[in-house]
Amino acid sequence: MHSEISSYVTAVDHVGIAVPDLDAAIAFHHEHFGLAAVHQEVNEAQGVREAMLRAPGDDGEGTAVQLLAPLHEESPIARFLERGGPGLQQLAYRVTDVETVAELLRAQGLRVLYETARPGTSNSLVNFVHPKDAGGVLVELVQPAAGTEA
Repeated sequence: MHSEISSYVTAVDHVGIAVPDLDAAIAFHHEHFGLAAVHQEVNEAQGVREAMLRAPGDDGEGTAVQLLAPLHEESPIARFLERGGPGLQQLAYRVTDVETVAELLRAQGLRVLYETARPGTSNSLVNFVHPKDAGGVLVELVQPAAGTEA
């Protein structure tokens, strides 16, 4: 089964880091590591303000760092921060067909959080594998919007 899924996975898309203050986190990663915020948006449905950061010279093909700050106290990121403070929140794999990958993972007995994919960053489609089924890591499946790579 895994060989079938691997044909849909094209890259590690990004790692998500939960932060209490998005602007301060962007400044930190820029000052200390030279990363630049190449995209920012508010995702009301997921209750976050987010930024995608890339290393100098990254044309969008490499792995990004996604910073996620809560919009309100009820957001999943706010609850994450409350439980354990800032830190690595997710690992995202770029896939060519999020619905097919979710179906294949369900067939293997993994819990996928949404019945159907939901809108993500930059009009992507996303779904998640429950951390209890993935070694304690929240795994995001991200299908970039048509015509984009990240």
